[in-house]
Amino acid sequence: MFNARLMRLDDQAHEHTHDHHQLVLSLAGRAEFEVNGRGGEVCRMRACLVPGDADHQFAGMGDNRMLIIDLDEQGTSSEDLQLLTRLFETPRYPQLDADFQNLLSYAGAELERYGSDPLLPRALGGVLLRALHLRLFGEPQARAVGALNLERLDSYIIKHLARRISVAELAQVACLSPSHFHAQFKDSVGLTPHQYLLKTRLDRAVRLLRESGMPLIRIAEECGFSSQSALTTAMRRYLGLTPKRLRSAE
Repeated sequence: MFNARLMRLDDQAHEHTHDHHQLVLSLAGRAEFEVNGRGGEVCRMRACLVPGDADHQFAGMGDNRMLIIDLDEQGTSSEDLQLLTRLFETPRYPQLDADFQNLLSYAGAELERYGSDPLLPRALGGVLLRALHLRLFGEPQARAVGALNLERLDSYIIKHLARRISVAELAQVACLSPSHFHAQFKDSVGLTPHQYLLKTRLDRAVRLLRESGMPLIRIAEECGFSSQSALTTAMRRYLGLTPKRLRSAE
């Protein structure tokens, strides 16, 4: 049986184990998880798959709104059992593309409005699980990286992260036309080039906030944000907390 629910995870760390699988998705903000010793975060761009009986710890970071799907194998069809077995064979923190994020926003809005309906949470949970399964284990040709050299692109992005990087510029690095590059990149990575650049900038900023004492304005500059205010706005929108809040939580 699938059941979907909305909740906020508080800042206090919790640790527990349950016998059902669990998919944790963020509608807003972020949370930190550790499942069987494997750490990761849940945010708009990343989910967490918690296998049944796995030891896990978690804590919300600032304001957050999570959509949590509980999955009890009892009474589940053989087809759905195969899906669950493959999805939850190991802890995962899958990256979520823009289309999945739109689907997630729709599911969250429906649960917010009609969550008391006994069938809706199960139906929405099933749709989200199937969509995630297709992204992780769909046909190889749909998931193939193709001609893109992602390692080369990542190296270029990191080298020039402190300044504006255009899609046309990345397309030139990949030796593709901008339109072909944009389509192939989204098919391969699951994010548009712009979304991927933003994620890279935010990941770098979070790492510097945690591991260095650099002033916020310097971190903003090194990560390619136009100002300290722009960094704060992006972190609040996509991660659910400000740079100062993140640094004070360490």
